[in-house]
Amino acid sequence: MSDVSPPDAGEGPDATRTLELRVPEMDCSTCAGKVTNSVDRLEGIDELDARVTSGRLVVEYDPTETSDGEIRERVRAAGYEIVGDGSRNADELTVSVPGMDCASCATKVETALEGADGVDEIETRPTSGRVTVGVDEGTAPEPIVDAIESAGYDATPLDTDGEPMADAEPVWKSRRAAITGIGAIVVAVGMALEFVLTGLDPTLFAVGGRSYQLSTLLFIMTAAIVGAPIFRNGYYSARNRSLDIDFLMTVGIIAAVAAHHPFEGAMLAVLFNIAELLETYSMDRARDSLRELMDLSPDTATVKREDGSEETIPADDLAVGDRVVVRPGEKIPADGTVREGESAVDESPITGESVPADKTTGDEVFAGTIAESGYLEVDVEHAAGDSTIARIVRLVEDAEREQTKREQFVDRFASVYTPIVVALAIAVAAGPPLIVGASWHTWFLRGLTLLVIACPCAFVISTPVSVVSGITSAARNGVLIKGGRYLESVAESDVLAVDKTGTLTTGDLSVTDVIPLEGADEDDVLRRASAAESRSEHPLARAIVGYANEQGIDPDDPAVSDFEALTGKGIRAEIDGETHYVGKPGLFEGLADLEHAHVTTDGGTALEAKSTASESRPDCDREGCLDVLRDIVPELEAEGKTVVVVGTEDGPLGVVGIADRVRPEATWAVSRLQDQGVRVVMLTGDNEGTARAIAEQVGIDEYHAELLPDEKLAWIRRLEGEGTDDTSSNVAMIGDGINDAPALATAGVGIAMGAAGTDTALETADVALMGDDLTRLPYLYRLSRTANGVIRQNIWASLAVKAVLAAGAPIGLVTVIHAVVIGDMGMSLGVTGNAMRLANVEPDLPEDVSRLHLEE
Repeated sequence: MSDVSPPDAGEGPDATRTLELRVPEMDCSTCAGKVTNSVDRLEGIDELDARVTSGRLVVEYDPTETSDGEIRERVRAAGYEIVGDGSRNADELTVSVPGMDCASCATKVETALEGADGVDEIETRPTSGRVTVGVDEGTAPEPIVDAIESAGYDATPLDTDGEPMADAEPVWKSRRAAITGIGAIVVAVGMALEFVLTGLDPTLFAVGGRSYQLSTLLFIMTAAIVGAPIFRNGYYSARNRSLDIDFLMTVGIIAAVAAHHPFEGAMLAVLFNIAELLETYSMDRARDSLRELMDLSPDTATVKREDGSEETIPADDLAVGDRVVVRPGEKIPADGTVREGESAVDESPITGESVPADKTTGDEVFAGTIAESGYLEVDVEHAAGDSTIARIVRLVEDAEREQTKREQFVDRFASVYTPIVVALAIAVAAGPPLIVGASWHTWFLRGLTLLVIACPCAFVISTPVSVVSGITSAARNGVLIKGGRYLESVAESDVLAVDKTGTLTTGDLSVTDVIPLEGADEDDVLRRASAAESRSEHPLARAIVGYANEQGIDPDDPAVSDFEALTGKGIRAEIDGETHYVGKPGLFEGLADLEHAHVTTDGGTALEAKSTASESRPDCDREGCLDVLRDIVPELEAEGKTVVVVGTEDGPLGVVGIADRVRPEATWAVSRLQDQGVRVVMLTGDNEGTARAIAEQVGIDEYHAELLPDEKLAWIRRLEGEGTDDTSSNVAMIGDGINDAPALATAGVGIAMGAAGTDTALETADVALMGDDLTRLPYLYRLSRTANGVIRQNIWASLAVKAVLAAGAPIGLVTVIHAVVIGDMGMSLGVTGNAMRLANVEPDLPEDVSRLHLEE
């Protein structure tokens, strides 16, 4: 959609305004050049930002000198239609146009629709092969379909714009393929008449001293008919002074026929159309990955009504508050919360996690996931268009359009390369004949060959097609990359800053050790601790109460009174008429003696510290003496655990160890990242002891503890300045996206954990790991580096082939056929096929991680 940002309150009428327009067919540098050249002719244009990969044009303009209507007119004058321009007050019609797979195709469709009655807005989506048209109320779909078909494309109306992409029709069944096929046959007949069956090639007439044989007319007819779609696009290019492929091909075909080289003109038209058809086939392959995402959501849903009856309706018709029934093997049709039943749910379409998640009453589920083993009733909480999978699809579509640094380089290079080669082609065609009287026939063909070589098609698409393949591959594996530049930047980041809580650890505190003292048993320690802590909202208190509940201990069993929170230390409460204290060891300083306690030997958790307890002390006749502060607390803290002492004024009754559990895959993920040459640094707000213990456990050599959010941000900047050879380091950061927001925003790439179902993380993170799964982190780096390698290969291979062909054309070693088949068609297929390799990059998963997940 387009958007005009409104003036701020109090903004004067002369202030600059920003207009954002969706121009989906503007998907290459040459398209952007047409649009910007056209719009820039208006007075009052302050800044133009043509975002090729997102199909968006952002214009800053002075409303006193021009208007948004005039800007829209200039965009349309360039041959491109605007979609969703905010004027929609009518119905929408969505049409499947599977043959529309590039900007040139979209332009033709939009041009055809502009003349249709009742059309207000046009939104073409080449990536998904759909057209959404805003129409006046009562407008039938037939005129819209007829208009699209008049442009040479098959069109099928869809019920809603939320339907999945239609399956791609084979390219050889398209109208263009039919025309090209007929043209190829006619050219073959003409070649046979001219070069083989010369006796059957009669001279029909003569004009201007030139004779025209039957074969000549066949070549001219082929050039005219097969070249018609090329000429149409070339017209728009010429009108906007844009040296793109359609313009160059148009000039080449017309010039060849006009210079009495109809065979070359016909061959150029046929071969170029074949190249376009093959590119369509390649786009269908790239489109398949997005189609897979869109097909995840089911078409229908079973709704349970208030009277208990069930009704099957389209999933798009679900409303918030509906209750849907999901049986084993069925896809969940909408995001919502389980209200009845339990089942293992395959969430791999969203999170990429292969191990099913157990869902029961109160748990959140997502559209497109699959109930594997049980019956569920789910209350719908998001409409179909606002589900997690729908947002992912939209974000992937937008991400494909974000321009990378290499795309920017390619665009700049192409803007210089094309005019130079065109000028060289003109010089080659006219120079030798004019200067030394060389053959016009020979040098015209060599100049024509250079003109074809000037088209930078494969070079220009080398990066976008790789970005599409990489981003959609990542989305299928539970990694949402918000733009091509982030796919590129991850590989360039040599430092990864890692948050601890919620990232390396689960973020859920749990009791790990209960050490009873002075004759109390483990249940007694938990009973007293949970009774007192049940009145507290502290995370440590919730961990103790939760663990007691798991052990079947009722925290409300003892009578609790006179509860008091002791800030920074713990709590005090009366339990069964006796004052109890639960808190840090320092709470007992001056209150009870922790340096001399006795281990309960018939219950509790055995620790190495207990083995160091002396059998007795000289001043004590009891066995199992120990010093809590010296023998227990240091050992627990060294393991990254928080120590809570439970006791009375008479002495301690027990010690509880609480820890945030390290994710089972964390050590493996850190190791793999380090093997890939990534410097992993942990940044945490936790204490030094816990930070050191977690860092040692997962294999991180560098950590910084007790950091406030602004201090994490400062460390990100410090790490960026620690590069070598006068270059700064590229720093990425991964966190839970909550208290790490400033640091995530400052880092070169911000990666959010567990973004499934989290609107904020989905909208703000540069990269989102949809599940809480660190195994996707090494995969992200491997995919990014592979993608950058593929992009480099595509760019340099395209340049090398063009250079070789350009060098061979002036000396006659390269013909027009070579230029089209190798330089255009061959390289376009080559770079596309190379980019498709990114779909084969899969996440690694250590065997023990799968086992640990199942055990949990």
